[in-house]
Amino acid sequence: MSINSLSAMDPRTIKELLQLQMLSKSSLLSSGNGTSSADDGEFSELLDQLMAMQENAAPSSDKGTASIKPALVPAGITSAAEADAEVNVPRTASKASKPSSYDTMIAEAGRRFGVETSLIKGVIQAESSFNPNAQSQAGAKGLMQLMDATAQGMGVRNSLDPEQNIQGGTKYLANLLEQYDGNTGMALAAYNGGPARLKRLGIQNDQELMEKLHLFPKETQGYVRKVLQFKEGFEV
Repeated sequence: MSINSLSAMDPRTIKELLQLQMLSKSSLLSSGNGTSSADDGEFSELLDQLMAMQENAAPSSDKGTASIKPALVPAGITSAAEADAEVNVPRTASKASKPSSYDTMIAEAGRRFGVETSLIKGVIQAESSFNPNAQSQAGAKGLMQLMDATAQGMGVRNSLDPEQNIQGGTKYLANLLEQYDGNTGMALAAYNGGPARLKRLGIQNDQELMEKLHLFPKETQGYVRKVLQFKEGFEV
């Protein structure tokens, strides 16, 4: 059996074959029939190869969980943020406070639509980790993980163009902030999961949101908390 055919097989099948071969050899030896050194060498080689494959496939214990959005995202994780449904808030937002190559675009969008740049950056960090090519399985795209319908409504023709994406995402965020009377948490919950649950629960402000946040999907719970902490990090 060659290494190519070995690697194409299910590991459990390989294990069973090796066990059978060992049993077969044991049976031959007990009956007095010897096996060739060539067979022994081939068996040892296959066993070494299998062990190496298993070691390479084993996850490293010091690696963190991959994000998604996307992205966000999470997303969206999703967002790639869509794809990251953890509720845990990052322990620190210090890394998020580093300047990015999109600062000028973000500042311009913030001035144009009246949104704090720290909030825009917090959303981008949570949605795509500043990856302009991020795309989620649900179809969200770009830095701020815009769905096609949302992008079209915000006048975005190409969601993978950083400037258009930031302009469109910031405009959408500004609309949500206006709709929810400046309540940032509510705007973020709607940005991630839509406005339906907010309306159904009768939430009127951020205090009520936090009191009822456990009633939202875990992805949205984690998203709101992460963006707010990232926002704080960008304010430093």
